[in-house]
Amino acid sequence: MLKDHTVLPEAEQDATEAYNWYENREPGLGEEFLRCLETGILSIRRNPEFHSKVFENFRRSLFRRFPYAIFYEYDNDHVFIYSIFHCSQDPNKWRSRLSQIKK
Repeated sequence: MLKDHTVLPEAEQDATEAYNWYENREPGLGEEFLRCLETGILSIRRNPEFHSKVFENFRRSLFRRFPYAIFYEYDNDHVFIYSIFHCSQDPNKWRSRLSQIKK
């Protein structure tokens, strides 16, 4: 069963920046990034408990083709996507963002 989902503005900005970066490198690559993102979100919505918790109640789903992760949590029938994070960045950056959500 698919859960409803919300992509927070910060995660939308992350995805836009990644799309622009890839699309500027090679036309069409940004579109491929977005398809991978959509596939990841659909997988999370189908089975949000599949991925382990990595920080408090937040879970992480890794992309297959790109070095990105989706950070999310879910409550009952709703998935909240907080970050689309490039895996080579300092992990303190995503921890900081997720910590601020709980305040």
